[in-house]
Amino acid sequence: MSTTEASEPEETIVDEPGDAAVDEPGDAAVEEAAGEDAAATRPPKRGRRRLRRVLLWSGVTLLALILVLSVTAVWAVRRSLPQYSGTARLAGLSAPVTVYRDRYGIPQIYADTAEDLFRAQGYVHAQERFWEMDFRRHVTSGRLAELFGADQVETDTYLRTLGWRRVAEREWDILAEPTRRYLSAYADGVNAWLATHGDGAATGAVSLEYTVLGVQNGDYHIERWTPLDSLSWLKAMAWDLRSNMSDEVERATLLASGLTRAQVEQLFPPYPFGRHRPIIDGGQVAGGAFTATGPSAPAAGPANAPVRDAIHDAIHDAGPLLEAVREGVRRLPPLLGANAAGIGSNSWVIAGSRTTTGKPLLANDPHLAPTMPGIWFQMGLHCGCGLNLAGFTFSGVPGVIIGHNDRIAWGFTNLGPDVTDLYLERIEGNRYQVDGEWVPLDVRTETLKVAGGKPVTITVRGTRNGPLLSDASISLREIGLLPPVDPYGDPVNQPTSHRPGYAVSLRWTALDPGRTADALFALDTARDWKDFRAAAALFEVPAQNMVYADVDGNIGYQSPGRIPVRAKGDGKYPVPGWDSAYQWKGYLPFAELPSVANPQQGFIVTANQAVVGPSYPRFLTDDWAYGYRSQRINDMIAESTGKVSPDDVQRMQFDNRNGMAPAVVPSLTQVPLSGTAAKAQALLSGWDFQQPADGAGGTPQARSSAAAAYYNAVWRHLLVRLFDELPGDHEADGGDRWFEVVRQLLSEPASPWWDDRTTPAVESADAVITAAMVDAAGELAKRLGDDPAGWRWGRLHQLTVRNQTFGKSGIGVVEWMFNHGPADTAGGQSIVNATGWDASVGYEVDWVPSMRMIADLSNLDGSRWVQLTGESGHAFSAHYHDQFELWRTGRMVPMRWNRDTITGEAADTLTLRG
Repeated sequence: MSTTEASEPEETIVDEPGDAAVDEPGDAAVEEAAGEDAAATRPPKRGRRRLRRVLLWSGVTLLALILVLSVTAVWAVRRSLPQYSGTARLAGLSAPVTVYRDRYGIPQIYADTAEDLFRAQGYVHAQERFWEMDFRRHVTSGRLAELFGADQVETDTYLRTLGWRRVAEREWDILAEPTRRYLSAYADGVNAWLATHGDGAATGAVSLEYTVLGVQNGDYHIERWTPLDSLSWLKAMAWDLRSNMSDEVERATLLASGLTRAQVEQLFPPYPFGRHRPIIDGGQVAGGAFTATGPSAPAAGPANAPVRDAIHDAIHDAGPLLEAVREGVRRLPPLLGANAAGIGSNSWVIAGSRTTTGKPLLANDPHLAPTMPGIWFQMGLHCGCGLNLAGFTFSGVPGVIIGHNDRIAWGFTNLGPDVTDLYLERIEGNRYQVDGEWVPLDVRTETLKVAGGKPVTITVRGTRNGPLLSDASISLREIGLLPPVDPYGDPVNQPTSHRPGYAVSLRWTALDPGRTADALFALDTARDWKDFRAAAALFEVPAQNMVYADVDGNIGYQSPGRIPVRAKGDGKYPVPGWDSAYQWKGYLPFAELPSVANPQQGFIVTANQAVVGPSYPRFLTDDWAYGYRSQRINDMIAESTGKVSPDDVQRMQFDNRNGMAPAVVPSLTQVPLSGTAAKAQALLSGWDFQQPADGAGGTPQARSSAAAAYYNAVWRHLLVRLFDELPGDHEADGGDRWFEVVRQLLSEPASPWWDDRTTPAVESADAVITAAMVDAAGELAKRLGDDPAGWRWGRLHQLTVRNQTFGKSGIGVVEWMFNHGPADTAGGQSIVNATGWDASVGYEVDWVPSMRMIADLSNLDGSRWVQLTGESGHAFSAHYHDQFELWRTGRMVPMRWNRDTITGEAADTLTLRG
């Protein structure tokens, strides 16, 4: 052994249990053993010990790395979480402000002045939702490409063409001085929070989304918040609640596709006044004011003359252009709703004569897109200045949108009047035709900043009717240059190549400056029915059904809004922009809009149904929701054997009865079936038409859920087979309009709609129904198993609440961080618990009751509320989705009002100081 070797310390290794400690052999011994059997060729023990040491230290290193990464990850996701307790600085306050939060993180803010109150509201909104606010203002100003790059340029072009931000700029000067002051104070509060969180640096200290954004757009810098950012959001709200524009485009594109006008009209049936009550049974206008009456005969003559059939020739020629406009509009990001047709809401108010409390109960649940975070932010606002509020707010907007003060409560549903018209315009270069004369288009250029790319300059053009939607992309403009057939007999002797082309412009009430922002603050401070109506008179867009209750026991309904009066046309189809006869003449006076206070029946129900019976002499729209939800609510209240309690109202809000099923099931149970389809058919016998998500085996709820699964699958397959005449991307979505279409066709078994165009035979109604039932049974057997009794509606009807920006990124870990679900969900299309789904796509939930509220005017502290997800917009906050399971199962949390209760239940208290 060498001296060097002898100088090395001798190691003693304790091997695994059962192994003896031995000395390592020298190199010679190893070499000598090299030629022996395979057992002796294993690594020498010293090598094995070294290997174990390497593995040990590698494991320690890996564990340390995991711990470091975990700590880093925890730090990364937690550093943006809001401060809930202690003291924080809010510059500009005149006195300290206190913020109490309950166990769901719902804040109640107490301040001395209105300016301090709204400054604190801006601060708290920014704490929880600044990424959402920042995203929203980029949408409303057409600046998404600044965030996400070149693939958003076309969307920005549409948004700039609509010009929401430009309208907001014009509105600022006409708003009342207190409104401007409150908007400015709110913006100051947002900016005070930003100043303490990087002062414009787009980092994870503001929100985790900025960390993700930095991967593709590391140069992004956050701008200060401005009052115009808040005003612009009201335009986005109006856009998503814009009523029948989608129906107008749908009619026109179906007509252009080759369907006859009679076929198109069959797909848009009239409102069923005989089966589904309007909000107000009837009404007249006399002396310039509306008076509610009972049901009566329709007013003499149509409110508007129909569009001349000749325009349909022009619609046919402009069909590709209209289809492109339809697709372009559908690509715009939905901020409130999945699509205009899907948006709805429920609200009702019950007088004290019908309640167990002796005072009114007011319920509201707006149906909007499921987004993460939820659309609403719950909040209480209190000060000694006369502002004492609790309710649902929008991040980015001061005040309370839906809720109550110390005197009154209110709720909204979409009224849905026809406030948009599409005009076909004759275009030649940069001019358009009006009554045979050519006049110049309004033209402006705008520059779009693009993350990671060069700026893009666009040209926005418009006519007297509004912006040219068909200018929103080069491809649309090229389609529009196709020469039309002239339907009005104007001279067309010039060569075809020199004839003008078409464009499509949009006339929309929200593109005129208005005072809806004033209305919000007037509503928040209203003390009685008179004040409420005065606030409603300012609520111009979007036009809403407004329900009312007060602590004195009064209830009421008011329809507000800027509703156009047309000289010609009924708003169902695009009209000729070149003919002045189709211009709007003005707006309906507020005093002539339907309204009622303390009706004899003791309750009022609004759920997007017809506002008033056909005797009303003014035209609002023909495109109402068809009243399935509203009639169910009417029936539940009217049929109550005793007085209605808050618990009863909560159960009503979560009612899952399918109002169309009773009309369809008799046809389904009469056809002969065999095998799995016959077993599934048996589920429909005795079904109570409820659609719960699940149920334990053998229980009535389980049977209802199984029957609901099969019924809805049959409904979906029936629509596919029944409406094979519809062109691609115009499939039936299965909503309540299709309820009415199919209801009529079930009484017309010989209708051509029943025939399958792909076969030489002429199919009967029974044949199509049978085939749909077999298709549905086969689909569910593959998806849910062979035993129909084990099928569950919730297994099909699932909701994934997706982050609006990164929720569909395609990157699994990003979607895992920001989304929530999927979860089994009760309810369905046009059901009181309105969890909508598109039958042309599948069963997944695509709009929801975005919140639920019950205001108890006998005891405001006993009111209730819940929202879809949670208060926080921070993905790893405890309040990111802590209300979701309550919402999913029809439960609610207390909507506290009394300060003693609020302070007694507070989980956290934060003091803001200037």
